[in-house]
Amino acid sequence: MKTVAYHNLGCKVNSYEMDAMLQSLRQNGYQIVPFDQKADIYIVNTCTVTNIADRKSRQMLHKAKKTNPEGIVVAVGCYVQTDAQAVEADSAVDLVIGNNRKKDLVAILESYMDGVERERVIDINHTSEYEEMRLTSTTEHTRAYIKIQDGCNQFCTYCMIPYARGRVRSRKEQDVIGEIRGLVSAGCKEFVLTGIHISSYGMDAGMDLLTLVQAIDAVEGVERIRLGSLEPRIVTEAFAEGLAGLQHICPHFHLSLQSGCETVLKRMNRHYTPEEYLQGVRLLRGAFAHPAITTDVIVGFPGETDEEFEECRQFVEAADFYEMHIFKYSRRRGTKAAVMPMQVPEETKTRRSGVLQSIARRDSKRFRSYYVGKDVEVLFEEEKEIGGKAYWLGHTAEYVKVAAASRGDTIQNKLITGKVTGFLEDGILLMEY
Repeated sequence: MKTVAYHNLGCKVNSYEMDAMLQSLRQNGYQIVPFDQKADIYIVNTCTVTNIADRKSRQMLHKAKKTNPEGIVVAVGCYVQTDAQAVEADSAVDLVIGNNRKKDLVAILESYMDGVERERVIDINHTSEYEEMRLTSTTEHTRAYIKIQDGCNQFCTYCMIPYARGRVRSRKEQDVIGEIRGLVSAGCKEFVLTGIHISSYGMDAGMDLLTLVQAIDAVEGVERIRLGSLEPRIVTEAFAEGLAGLQHICPHFHLSLQSGCETVLKRMNRHYTPEEYLQGVRLLRGAFAHPAITTDVIVGFPGETDEEFEECRQFVEAADFYEMHIFKYSRRRGTKAAVMPMQVPEETKTRRSGVLQSIARRDSKRFRSYYVGKDVEVLFEEEKEIGGKAYWLGHTAEYVKVAAASRGDTIQNKLITGKVTGFLEDGILLMEY
Protein backbone atom coordinates (compact mmCIF):
# COMPACT_ATOMS: atom_id res chain seq x y z
CA MET A 1 0.00 0.00 0.00
CA LYS A 2 1.47 3.35 -1.04
CA THR A 3 1.44 6.23 1.43
CA VAL A 4 0.35 9.76 0.53
CA ALA A 5 1.02 12.97 2.47
CA TYR A 6 -0.72 16.22 1.56
CA HIS A 7 -0.73 19.95 2.22
CA ASN A 8 -3.56 22.26 1.22
CA LEU A 9 -3.21 26.01 0.63
CA GLY A 10 -5.82 28.66 -0.11
CA CYS A 11 -9.58 28.95 -0.13
CA LYS A 12 -12.60 26.82 0.82
CA VAL A 13 -12.88 25.64 -2.79
CA ASN A 14 -9.33 24.27 -2.57
CA SER A 15 -10.24 22.57 0.73
CA TYR A 16 -13.29 20.95 -0.83
CA GLU A 17 -11.26 19.72 -3.79
CA MET A 18 -8.51 18.44 -1.50
CA ASP A 19 -11.06 16.44 0.50
CA ALA A 20 -12.43 14.97 -2.73
CA MET A 21 -8.93 14.01 -3.91
CA LEU A 22 -8.15 12.36 -0.57
CA GLN A 23 -11.43 10.46 -0.71
CA SER A 24 -10.52 9.18 -4.17
CA LEU A 25 -7.04 8.14 -3.01
CA ARG A 26 -8.45 6.21 -0.03
CA GLN A 27 -11.02 4.47 -2.24
CA ASN A 28 -8.16 3.36 -4.48
CA GLY A 29 -6.12 1.84 -1.69
CA TYR A 30 -3.72 4.64 -0.74
CA GLN A 31 -2.92 5.34 2.91
CA ILE A 32 -2.94 8.98 4.04
CA VAL A 33 -0.15 10.03 6.44
CA PRO A 34 0.90 13.38 7.98
CA PHE A 35 2.81 15.78 5.72
CA ASP A 36 5.90 15.84 7.92
CA GLN A 37 6.32 12.05 7.67
CA LYS A 38 8.19 10.07 5.04
CA ALA A 39 5.72 9.10 2.30
CA ASP A 40 5.78 7.58 -1.16
CA ILE A 41 3.81 10.49 -2.63
CA TYR A 42 3.38 14.13 -1.59
CA ILE A 43 0.53 16.26 -2.90
CA VAL A 44 0.57 20.05 -2.50
CA ASN A 45 -2.70 21.76 -3.50
CA THR A 46 -1.32 25.17 -4.41
CA CYS A 47 -2.67 28.72 -4.25
CA THR A 48 -1.77 31.76 -6.36
CA VAL A 49 -3.96 34.55 -4.97
CA THR A 50 -0.87 36.57 -3.93
CA ASN A 51 2.89 36.47 -4.52
CA ILE A 52 3.13 35.20 -0.93
CA ALA A 53 0.81 32.30 -1.79
CA ASP A 54 3.08 31.38 -4.72
CA ARG A 55 6.07 31.45 -2.37
CA LYS A 56 4.33 29.28 0.24
CA SER A 57 3.39 26.80 -2.48
CA ARG A 58 7.05 26.53 -3.54
CA GLN A 59 8.16 26.18 0.09
CA MET A 60 5.79 23.27 0.69
CA LEU A 61 6.91 21.52 -2.49
CA HIS A 62 10.57 21.83 -1.44
CA LYS A 63 9.76 20.70 2.09
CA ALA A 64 8.15 17.55 0.69
CA LYS A 65 11.17 16.73 -1.49
CA LYS A 66 13.51 17.33 1.45
CA THR A 67 11.46 14.99 3.68
CA ASN A 68 11.80 12.19 1.14
CA PRO A 69 14.05 12.85 -1.89
CA GLU A 70 12.86 9.55 -3.39
CA GLY A 71 9.18 10.41 -3.04
CA ILE A 72 6.96 11.62 -5.88
CA VAL A 73 6.11 15.32 -5.32
CA VAL A 74 2.90 16.40 -7.03
CA ALA A 75 2.02 20.09 -7.49
CA VAL A 76 -1.70 20.60 -8.04
CA GLY A 77 -4.00 23.57 -8.64
CA CYS A 78 -3.89 27.32 -9.10
CA TYR A 79 -0.15 28.06 -8.94
CA VAL A 80 0.40 25.26 -11.47
CA GLN A 81 -2.33 26.66 -13.70
CA THR A 82 -0.88 30.17 -13.87
CA ASP A 83 2.81 29.23 -14.20
CA ALA A 84 3.05 25.60 -15.34
CA GLN A 85 6.45 25.98 -17.04
CA ALA A 86 8.09 27.41 -13.92
CA VAL A 87 6.61 24.69 -11.70
CA GLU A 88 7.65 21.94 -14.13
CA ALA A 89 11.19 23.35 -14.14
CA ASP A 90 11.38 23.23 -10.33
CA SER A 91 13.73 20.41 -9.28
CA ALA A 92 11.50 19.61 -6.28
CA VAL A 93 8.49 18.80 -8.46
CA ASP A 94 7.96 15.48 -10.24
CA LEU A 95 4.40 15.86 -11.51
CA VAL A 96 2.12 18.85 -12.19
CA ILE A 97 -1.69 18.76 -12.38
CA GLY A 98 -3.73 21.85 -13.17
CA ASN A 99 -7.29 22.83 -12.33
CA ASN A 100 -10.16 20.87 -13.88
CA ARG A 101 -7.93 17.79 -13.69
CA LYS A 102 -8.05 17.19 -9.93
CA LYS A 103 -10.82 14.63 -10.38
CA ASP A 104 -8.34 12.60 -12.46
CA LEU A 105 -5.60 12.67 -9.80
CA VAL A 106 -5.44 8.92 -9.23
CA ALA A 107 -5.48 8.06 -12.95
CA ILE A 108 -2.80 10.67 -13.75
CA LEU A 109 -0.66 9.56 -10.81
CA GLU A 110 -0.84 5.88 -11.75
CA SER A 111 -0.13 6.63 -15.42
CA TYR A 112 2.93 8.62 -14.34
CA MET A 113 4.19 5.72 -12.22
CA ASP A 114 3.67 3.42 -15.22
CA GLY A 115 5.60 5.80 -17.47
CA VAL A 116 2.54 6.82 -19.49
CA GLU A 117 1.85 10.48 -20.32
CA ARG A 118 -1.63 11.97 -19.75
CA GLU A 119 -2.90 15.53 -20.19
CA ARG A 120 -2.21 17.30 -16.91
CA VAL A 121 -2.69 21.05 -17.50
CA ILE A 122 -5.46 22.20 -19.83
CA ASP A 123 -6.12 25.66 -21.25
CA ILE A 124 -8.46 26.63 -18.42
CA ASN A 125 -9.69 29.75 -20.21
CA HIS A 126 -11.19 27.73 -23.06
CA THR A 127 -13.19 25.07 -21.29
CA SER A 128 -16.88 24.95 -20.41
CA GLU A 129 -16.55 21.69 -18.48
CA TYR A 130 -17.48 21.76 -14.80
CA GLU A 131 -15.17 19.39 -12.93
CA GLU A 132 -17.60 17.12 -11.10
CA MET A 133 -16.32 15.93 -7.72
CA ARG A 134 -18.46 14.56 -4.92
CA LEU A 135 -17.93 13.99 -1.20
CA THR A 136 -19.64 11.18 0.68
CA SER A 137 -18.49 12.28 4.14
CA THR A 138 -16.68 15.18 5.82
CA THR A 139 -14.21 15.46 8.67
CA GLU A 140 -16.33 18.14 10.38
CA HIS A 141 -19.44 15.88 10.51
CA THR A 142 -21.77 18.77 11.39
CA ARG A 143 -20.98 21.14 8.50
CA ALA A 144 -20.24 20.37 4.87
CA TYR A 145 -18.92 22.69 2.18
CA ILE A 146 -20.60 22.13 -1.17
CA LYS A 147 -18.88 23.41 -4.30
CA ILE A 148 -21.54 24.65 -6.74
CA GLN A 149 -19.51 26.48 -9.39
CA ASP A 150 -16.02 27.29 -10.62
CA GLY A 151 -14.43 30.18 -12.49
CA CYS A 152 -14.89 33.94 -12.54
CA ASN A 153 -15.66 36.50 -15.27
CA GLN A 154 -15.05 39.64 -13.18
CA PHE A 155 -11.34 40.39 -13.85
CA CYS A 156 -10.74 42.67 -10.87
CA THR A 157 -7.47 44.49 -11.45
CA TYR A 158 -5.78 43.01 -8.37
CA CYS A 159 -6.76 39.37 -8.99
CA MET A 160 -5.25 36.38 -10.85
CA ILE A 161 -8.09 33.96 -10.14
CA PRO A 162 -9.85 34.19 -13.55
CA TYR A 163 -6.55 33.11 -15.12
CA ALA A 164 -6.17 30.24 -12.64
CA ARG A 165 -9.79 29.07 -12.63
CA GLY A 166 -11.12 30.08 -16.04
CA ARG A 167 -14.60 31.31 -16.93
CA VAL A 168 -17.77 30.64 -14.94
CA ARG A 169 -18.92 27.02 -15.00
CA SER A 170 -21.92 25.89 -12.96
CA ARG A 171 -22.60 22.52 -11.41
CA LYS A 172 -25.83 20.76 -12.35
CA GLU A 173 -28.60 21.15 -9.78
CA GLN A 174 -29.20 17.40 -9.61
CA ASP A 175 -25.52 16.79 -8.82
CA VAL A 176 -25.59 19.35 -6.00
CA ILE A 177 -28.78 17.83 -4.57
CA GLY A 178 -27.38 14.32 -4.92
CA GLU A 179 -24.25 15.18 -2.96
CA ILE A 180 -26.26 16.90 -0.22
CA ARG A 181 -28.63 13.94 0.14
CA GLY A 182 -25.65 11.63 0.57
CA LEU A 183 -24.09 13.88 3.20
CA VAL A 184 -27.42 14.17 5.05
CA SER A 185 -27.38 10.36 5.24
CA ALA A 186 -23.85 10.60 6.67
CA GLY A 187 -25.13 12.90 9.44
CA CYS A 188 -24.39 16.42 8.17
CA LYS A 189 -26.93 19.07 9.13
CA GLU A 190 -25.45 22.32 7.79
CA PHE A 191 -24.38 23.02 4.21
CA VAL A 192 -22.23 25.93 3.07
CA LEU A 193 -22.48 26.72 -0.64
CA THR A 194 -19.10 27.69 -1.98
CA GLY A 195 -17.37 28.40 -5.27
CA ILE A 196 -15.08 30.91 -6.90
CA HIS A 197 -17.93 33.35 -7.66
CA ILE A 198 -21.23 31.82 -6.51
CA SER A 199 -23.25 34.92 -7.43
CA SER A 200 -22.64 33.90 -11.06
CA TYR A 201 -24.12 30.43 -10.48
CA GLY A 202 -26.24 29.39 -13.44
CA MET A 203 -25.41 32.27 -15.77
CA ASP A 204 -23.84 29.76 -18.18
CA ALA A 205 -26.79 27.37 -18.07
CA GLY A 206 -30.00 29.37 -17.68
CA MET A 207 -30.20 28.86 -13.90
CA ASP A 208 -29.75 31.11 -10.87
CA LEU A 209 -28.54 30.87 -7.29
CA LEU A 210 -31.92 31.51 -5.63
CA THR A 211 -33.57 28.62 -7.50
CA LEU A 212 -30.76 26.27 -6.42
CA VAL A 213 -31.05 27.36 -2.77
CA GLN A 214 -34.82 26.83 -2.88
CA ALA A 215 -34.26 23.28 -4.15
CA ILE A 216 -31.74 22.56 -1.37
CA ASP A 217 -34.14 23.97 1.24
CA ALA A 218 -36.65 21.28 0.25
CA VAL A 219 -34.21 18.37 0.83
CA GLU A 220 -35.31 16.33 3.85
CA GLY A 221 -32.71 16.38 6.62
CA VAL A 222 -31.12 19.72 5.71
CA GLU A 223 -31.22 21.88 8.84
CA ARG A 224 -29.13 24.86 7.74
CA ILE A 225 -28.02 26.43 4.47
CA ARG A 226 -25.25 29.00 4.55
CA LEU A 227 -24.10 31.00 1.55
CA GLY A 228 -20.49 31.74 0.68
CA SER A 229 -19.22 35.12 -0.49
CA LEU A 230 -21.73 37.10 -2.58
CA GLU A 231 -21.39 40.02 -4.95
CA PRO A 232 -23.49 43.01 -3.78
CA ARG A 233 -25.38 43.27 -7.07
CA ILE A 234 -27.08 39.91 -6.54
CA VAL A 235 -29.04 41.30 -3.58
CA THR A 236 -32.24 42.55 -5.16
CA GLU A 237 -35.57 42.85 -3.38
CA ALA A 238 -36.70 39.57 -4.99
CA PHE A 239 -33.50 37.80 -3.92
CA ALA A 240 -33.68 39.00 -0.30
CA GLU A 241 -37.38 38.19 0.03
CA GLY A 242 -36.89 34.82 -1.69
CA LEU A 243 -34.22 33.83 0.83
CA ALA A 244 -36.28 35.10 3.76
CA GLY A 245 -39.10 32.78 2.68
CA LEU A 246 -36.95 29.67 3.11
CA GLN A 247 -37.07 27.52 6.22
CA HIS A 248 -33.39 26.64 6.56
CA ILE A 249 -31.42 29.64 5.28
CA CYS A 250 -28.91 31.14 7.73
CA PRO A 251 -29.19 34.95 8.02
CA HIS A 252 -25.42 35.28 7.61
CA PHE A 253 -24.32 37.03 4.43
CA HIS A 254 -20.80 37.80 3.30
CA LEU A 255 -20.98 40.66 0.81
CA SER A 256 -17.63 41.36 -0.76
CA LEU A 257 -16.87 45.12 -0.50
CA GLN A 258 -13.09 45.68 -1.00
CA SER A 259 -13.48 49.46 -0.65
CA GLY A 260 -16.11 51.92 0.47
CA CYS A 261 -14.73 54.58 -1.89
CA GLU A 262 -16.21 54.85 -5.38
CA THR A 263 -13.03 55.96 -7.15
CA VAL A 264 -11.04 53.09 -5.62
CA LEU A 265 -13.75 50.62 -6.63
CA LYS A 266 -13.45 51.86 -10.22
CA ARG A 267 -9.67 51.31 -10.20
CA MET A 268 -10.32 47.83 -8.85
CA ASN A 269 -12.80 47.16 -11.68
CA ARG A 270 -15.54 46.37 -9.16
CA HIS A 271 -18.93 46.78 -10.78
CA TYR A 272 -20.96 48.61 -8.13
CA THR A 273 -20.93 51.87 -6.18
CA PRO A 274 -20.87 52.22 -2.39
CA GLU A 275 -24.52 53.32 -2.47
CA GLU A 276 -25.52 50.23 -4.47
CA TYR A 277 -23.69 48.09 -1.94
CA LEU A 278 -25.45 49.80 0.96
CA GLN A 279 -28.80 49.25 -0.75
CA GLY A 280 -28.14 45.50 -0.70
CA VAL A 281 -27.37 45.68 3.03
CA ARG A 282 -30.63 47.56 3.62
CA LEU A 283 -32.62 44.96 1.70
CA LEU A 284 -31.17 42.11 3.75
CA ARG A 285 -31.82 43.96 7.00
CA GLY A 286 -35.37 44.61 5.86
CA ALA A 287 -35.95 40.93 5.05
CA PHE A 288 -34.33 39.42 8.19
CA ALA A 289 -34.67 40.41 11.85
CA HIS A 290 -30.97 40.67 12.75
CA PRO A 291 -28.81 39.36 9.88
CA ALA A 292 -25.06 39.04 10.19
CA ILE A 293 -23.44 41.04 7.39
CA THR A 294 -19.72 40.39 6.94
CA THR A 295 -17.27 41.68 4.35
CA ASP A 296 -13.72 41.98 3.00
CA VAL A 297 -11.85 45.29 2.76
CA ILE A 298 -8.52 45.99 1.05
CA VAL A 299 -6.56 48.96 2.36
CA GLY A 300 -3.70 50.64 0.53
CA PHE A 301 -4.82 49.84 -2.99
CA PRO A 302 -2.59 51.65 -5.53
CA GLY A 303 -3.34 55.36 -5.58
CA GLU A 304 -5.51 55.29 -2.42
CA THR A 305 -5.22 58.79 -0.96
CA ASP A 306 -5.94 59.84 2.62
CA GLU A 307 -9.22 61.30 1.38
CA GLU A 308 -10.23 58.07 -0.35
CA PHE A 309 -9.37 56.05 2.75
CA GLU A 310 -11.43 58.44 4.89
CA GLU A 311 -14.37 57.88 2.53
CA CYS A 312 -13.93 54.13 3.03
CA ARG A 313 -13.69 54.52 6.81
CA GLN A 314 -16.91 56.52 6.94
CA PHE A 315 -18.64 53.91 4.78
CA VAL A 316 -17.77 50.96 7.01
CA GLU A 317 -18.87 52.97 10.05
CA ALA A 318 -22.27 53.49 8.38
CA ALA A 319 -22.58 49.86 7.19
CA ASP A 320 -22.04 48.49 10.74
CA PHE A 321 -20.70 45.05 9.84
CA TYR A 322 -20.72 42.00 12.10
CA GLU A 323 -17.23 41.12 10.93
CA MET A 324 -14.70 42.67 8.55
CA HIS A 325 -11.77 40.77 7.07
CA ILE A 326 -9.22 43.50 6.45
CA PHE A 327 -6.30 42.96 4.07
CA LYS A 328 -3.36 45.16 3.23
CA TYR A 329 -3.07 45.33 -0.55
CA SER A 330 -0.50 42.83 -1.75
CA ARG A 331 1.07 43.34 -5.15
CA ARG A 332 0.36 40.34 -7.41
CA ARG A 333 2.67 39.92 -10.36
CA GLY A 334 0.72 39.64 -13.62
CA THR A 335 -2.22 41.83 -12.58
CA LYS A 336 -3.05 45.34 -13.79
CA ALA A 337 -2.86 46.72 -10.25
CA ALA A 338 0.74 45.56 -9.86
CA VAL A 339 1.92 48.12 -12.42
CA MET A 340 -0.38 50.96 -11.39
CA PRO A 341 1.38 54.16 -10.30
CA MET A 342 1.33 55.50 -6.73
CA GLN A 343 1.85 52.23 -4.87
CA VAL A 344 1.03 52.90 -1.21
CA PRO A 345 3.88 52.57 1.35
CA GLU A 346 3.68 49.58 3.70
CA GLU A 347 3.59 51.74 6.83
CA THR A 348 0.55 53.60 5.47
CA LYS A 349 -1.22 50.32 4.78
CA THR A 350 -0.48 49.16 8.32
CA ARG A 351 -1.84 52.37 9.85
CA ARG A 352 -5.02 52.27 7.79
CA SER A 353 -5.52 48.59 8.55
CA GLY A 354 -5.26 49.36 12.27
CA VAL A 355 -7.97 52.02 12.02
CA LEU A 356 -10.41 49.59 10.39
CA GLN A 357 -9.46 46.75 12.72
CA SER A 358 -10.44 48.93 15.67
CA ILE A 359 -13.86 49.63 14.11
CA ALA A 360 -14.27 45.92 13.32
CA ARG A 361 -13.62 44.84 16.92
CA ARG A 362 -16.08 47.39 18.31
CA ASP A 363 -18.86 46.58 15.85
CA SER A 364 -18.41 42.82 16.18
CA LYS A 365 -18.75 42.94 19.97
CA ARG A 366 -21.84 45.13 19.65
CA PHE A 367 -23.42 42.64 17.25
CA ARG A 368 -22.74 39.72 19.61
CA SER A 369 -23.98 41.68 22.63
CA TYR A 370 -27.41 41.90 21.00
CA TYR A 371 -27.98 38.24 21.93
CA VAL A 372 -27.29 38.55 25.66
CA GLY A 373 -30.51 37.71 27.47
CA LYS A 374 -32.08 36.20 24.33
CA ASP A 375 -32.81 32.62 23.33
CA VAL A 376 -30.66 31.28 20.48
CA GLU A 377 -30.44 27.99 18.62
CA VAL A 378 -26.93 26.55 18.35
CA LEU A 379 -25.53 23.69 16.31
CA PHE A 380 -22.81 22.26 18.55
CA GLU A 381 -19.61 21.04 16.91
CA GLU A 382 -16.86 20.21 19.41
CA GLU A 383 -15.94 19.93 23.08
CA LYS A 384 -13.05 22.04 24.32
CA GLU A 385 -11.43 23.04 27.61
CA ILE A 386 -11.52 26.79 28.35
CA GLY A 387 -10.16 28.17 31.61
CA GLY A 388 -9.89 24.68 33.09
CA LYS A 389 -13.52 23.76 32.36
CA ALA A 390 -15.07 21.70 29.59
CA TYR A 391 -17.45 23.44 27.19
CA TRP A 392 -19.31 22.49 24.06
CA LEU A 393 -18.80 25.01 21.25
CA GLY A 394 -21.02 25.74 18.29
CA HIS A 395 -22.54 28.50 16.19
CA THR A 396 -25.86 30.22 15.82
CA ALA A 397 -27.44 30.60 12.39
CA GLU A 398 -25.76 34.04 12.26
CA TYR A 399 -22.39 32.32 12.82
CA VAL A 400 -21.90 33.69 16.31
CA LYS A 401 -19.78 31.35 18.43
CA VAL A 402 -21.50 30.08 21.57
CA ALA A 403 -20.32 27.90 24.44
CA ALA A 404 -22.33 25.74 26.86
CA ALA A 405 -20.85 24.10 29.95
CA SER A 406 -20.37 20.38 29.41
CA ARG A 407 -22.61 18.11 31.47
CA GLY A 408 -20.64 15.04 30.59
CA ASP A 409 -23.00 14.14 27.77
CA THR A 410 -22.48 14.38 24.00
CA ILE A 411 -24.32 17.15 22.18
CA GLN A 412 -22.11 17.20 19.10
CA ASN A 413 -24.13 17.73 15.90
CA LYS A 414 -27.25 18.63 17.85
CA LEU A 415 -29.35 21.79 17.52
CA ILE A 416 -30.12 23.09 20.99
CA THR A 417 -31.95 26.23 22.10
CA GLY A 418 -30.93 28.09 25.25
CA LYS A 419 -30.55 31.55 26.79
CA VAL A 420 -27.38 33.62 26.35
CA THR A 421 -26.22 34.81 29.78
CA GLY A 422 -23.16 36.82 28.73
CA PHE A 423 -19.65 36.36 27.35
CA LEU A 424 -17.48 33.41 28.28
CA GLU A 425 -14.53 35.26 26.75
CA ASP A 426 -14.04 37.81 23.99
CA GLY A 427 -15.78 36.51 20.89
CA ILE A 428 -17.63 33.62 22.59
CA LEU A 429 -21.10 33.91 24.10
CA LEU A 430 -22.13 31.72 27.06
CA MET A 431 -25.42 29.85 26.90
CA GLU A 432 -27.50 27.94 29.43
CA TYR A 433 -29.93 25.27 28.34
